Amino acid sequence: MDKILRTITSDGSIMAAAIDSSHIVYTAQKVHGLSKTACAALGRLLTGTSLMGDMLKSEDSSLTLKVNGGGPLGNLVAISDYKGNVRGYVDHPEIDLPLKPNGKIDVGGAVGNQGRLAVIRDMGEGDPYVGQVELVSGEIAEDLTSYYASSEQIPTVCALGVLVDKENGEAMLSGGLLIQALPGADNSALERLEENIAKLDSVTTMLAKGMSPEEMCRAALNGFEVEILDESPVHYVCTCSKQRFAKALLTLGSKELRSLHGDDHGDVETVCHYCNKKYVFSKDEIAQLAEQAENAEKK
Repeated sequence: MDKILRTITSDGSIMAAAIDSSHIVYTAQKVHGLSKTACAALGRLLTGTSLMGDMLKSEDSSLTLKVNGGGPLGNLVAISDYKGNVRGYVDHPEIDLPLKPNGKIDVGGAVGNQGRLAVIRDMGEGDPYVGQVELVSGEIAEDLTSYYASSEQIPTVCALGVLVDKENGEAMLSGGLLIQALPGADNSALERLEENIAKLDSVTTMLAKGMSPEEMCRAALNGFEVEILDESPVHYVCTCSKQRFAKALLTLGSKELRSLHGDDHGDVETVCHYCNKKYVFSKDEIAQLAEQAENAEKK
C-alpha cells in the first residue's frame, strides 16, 4: 500500500516528507495505457503532486500541477486532495522516446523545457492561488525545486523517481522525497543537510533496497533528531461522476446542447480525462439539460 510520511527535525529547522507511490503510478499506467516514457513523466508529476497536496490543511482544498514544456507528450496534469490522493493524465500517453545514452528514460526530452509549470492551490473558498515558473529541464523534480525557490522563497530539495521495466515497459517502483529548510535553519544545519543529500541514493534505489518512507526521511536527515509528524495511505483516486459531467455540460449553454450530435440513438458519450470512465447521456437527458440551461439563461 502506498503511503506518505512527514517528519521534522526536533529543532524545527528542516521538514522532510517521503512517499512510496508505486501503486499510484502502476494504476495510472493501466488506466491510461502509458508507454514507459509517459509513465516515467506522469508518474513523477503524480508523485510530486501527492507530496505537495499532503501539505494542504483544509478538507476542501486541492492542488493542481500543470506542465506544458512543448515536448511530444503535450500537457501533463495532476490533481491532489489534502490527503495526497491523486489523479492525472497526459495528452499523448503513447509517446515513447529512445533511452538516453546513459540508459535512463528521456523524461526531459518528452516533456520539453520550453514552457511553464503552473501550481494552482484551491483552498475551497475564494479564488485559487496560481503560481507559475518557467521550466528548468522538464524532468519534473528540478522544476518543482525551482518553483519553491522562485515563487515561495523556500529552499527545497525534491527528488522523484519512477522505475520502469526496460523490456515490457511496466511500472515497478515509484516514490519521492521533499525536503525544505524552515525559518530558523542555521548554516550548520544546512551544511549537514547538503552533505546528507550528496550521499543519498536515488529514490528508486532506496525503494529497491526495501527502505520505507520513514527510513528515506531519516537517511536524508542523518545526524538530526527526527520527529514523525504524520503518516497516511495514499491512492490514485478519481472524483468523477455522471452528475459532475452533467454540470459541465450545462456550461455549454442551451443552444450548444441542442446542437450536440450523439450516436444513432441520439446518445452522447462523455469520457473522464483522469480515469477513462464513460458516461452516456440519452437524447432525453440532453434535452432536459438544454431546458435547464435555457431556464438559467432567462434569469
